[in-house]
Order: sequence, then C-alpha cells, then structure tokens
Amino acid sequence: MITLYTFGPKFGLPDPSPFCMKAIVLLKMGGLEFETATADLRKAPKGKAPYMDDNGTTVADSTFIRFHLEKTRGIDFDKGLNEAERAAAWAFEKLCEDHLYWTVVYERWGDDKNFDAGPRRFFDTVPAPMRPFVIFMVRRQIRRNLKGQGSGRHSEAENTLLATRAIDHIAAFLGDKPYLMGDRPCGADAAVFAMVSGLLCEMFECSTRDAARKHQNLVAYRDRLMAEYFPG
Repeated sequence: MITLYTFGPKFGLPDPSPFCMKAIVLLKMGGLEFETATADLRKAPKGKAPYMDDNGTTVADSTFIRFHLEKTRGIDFDKGLNEAERAAAWAFEKLCEDHLYWTVVYERWGDDKNFDAGPRRFFDTVPAPMRPFVIFMVRRQIRRNLKGQGSGRHSEAENTLLATRAIDHIAAFLGDKPYLMGDRPCGADAAVFAMVSGLLCEMFECSTRDAARKHQNLVAYRDRLMAEYFPG
C-alpha cells in the first residue's frame, strides 16, 4: 500500500504545498491506489513534505516520487511526447518549482497580511507560550533561504516583474490546449497545475495572483484539472 504524507487541505486547496498537490496528481495520473496521511516534518527524510511510503520503501521529494513510480510501476508520464516536447515540459515544470515557487514564498511568508491569512495557521498546534518564538525563528530561516536563493535580495517590484514574466510565458505556451503539451496530460501538468492553483488562491492578495487572473486560459486550466483530479 502506498501512503503519501502531505499537509492536507488548507486555504481552499487540496494541499497548500504545490509539491504535495503534484505528488497526489501523479499518483492519480498513474491510476494507483494510495492513502494520504499528515506529514510529520520531524520524521520526514528531508525535513519536508511530501514523502511517500511504498510498501516499506520511503521516497522523499515530489520529483523523486515521480522517478520512483516510473521505475517501479513502469509508468511513462510523458507517453506520446517526443524528446523535444519532453524537454519543454521539464523546463516548464522547473520554471514553476525553481523560480515561481520562491516568489510565492516571498509574498506569503514575507508579507505580514498574507502570513496572518495563511502560513500562521501552520503553527496553531504549537503551545501558545512558545508560538511567537517558533514563528519568529521559522520566518527568519525562510528569509535566510530566500536571500540564499536570490529572491530575498530583490525588491518587491523586481520579484513581481520576474514572476509576471514567467506566468505570461506559461499562459502563452498553454494557449487554448486542454493540457500543457496538448490533448492529454503529462507529468509536467501535475506541477504546473499545482502551481497555477496556488497562484490563483483567493486567500492571498499578491502580485502573482493578479498576474495569473489576467489569463483566462490559466483560470480555465485550473478549473478543468481541479474537476478532473479533485472532483467535489
């Protein structure tokens, strides 16, 4: 039995983490039976979610979960794509995960209003006397991570410019296709759909949400895949 460890539904999303959403969608794309459980980051192999227990084999990180499923189940998530198309799909997946993701972190964890609307809820189970200290320490570490990655060294306007450019290019490439690469979903759709869903989350007031809202094809893409993979 496969058990996928995630954060669970929050903020009106199947999961607040695009990486957890991606892993869920990959398992559904593969037609695999699985259950979800709440992640304990103290026990997570890499200190992050998602991670997966596949009949005693633990796999951490959504991309390595994909690789594991491809290797052990013989699933080709990019079936039907030629090499150039596979390369393009991978590039868009990493545009979302290694670029856009950091702007989302910057906006939600750095902005006090957005932090109070969302991420602060992650700390509700921390004992009240310790909660302010824990929040301070975690936010400080995230700011350090952002600075190390580079986004934390940019101004808000500069991060908005970079993120908007990425969102515009995703929308332009998607065009009027039902899925990123055409008439059938591929592995990258799991990541791109998860990121677009997070960008469009109504709970947060930020530049990335406004940029994504301007593209009706991204809104329709989110709605279409949400109905397909998370009906109801």
